[in-house]
Amino acid sequence: MAFIAPSVLSADFLNLSRDIQMINESAADWFHIDVMDGRFVPNISFGMPLIQAIKKEAKKTLDVHLMIEEPGKYAEVFQQIGADILSVHIEACPHLHRNLQQIRSLNMKTGVAINPHTPVQHLFDVLQDIDVVCMMSVNPGFGGQKFIPYTLEKSSN
Repeated sequence: MAFIAPSVLSADFLNLSRDIQMINESAADWFHIDVMDGRFVPNISFGMPLIQAIKKEAKKTLDVHLMIEEPGKYAEVFQQIGADILSVHIEACPHLHRNLQQIRSLNMKTGVAINPHTPVQHLFDVLQDIDVVCMMSVNPGFGGQKFIPYTLEKSSN
């Protein structure tokens, strides 16, 4: 099952309220919020206050995609500010099962993002604990990248 989840990262931040309303009124299923820490990926995106502000206006599910080191340290904060789905990168989680249990215990849906170079087989042992899989079709951390075609083949494995 696929969902439409426009990335807030591509919003016009001078008109964020307008763009949130546009998604609210669209056929999109969720808001996708990319959080980057400058460590796991080279860029830094927005933090907690902006996500909290988005939650106040959003009428749809907030899918928060953590492209950060040590996501377990922040899971509770993201739950408190309104994340409905919390996705962590398998590459950033040496104890992925523990991270997924923590997310679930906070009453959020669990998500795992997987980089283009990471084999999908790495997810097999925790599939029963995952609600959403985000198969990255670009390398995480940069907008406007060219689509990596072989990632389509991974989704059929």
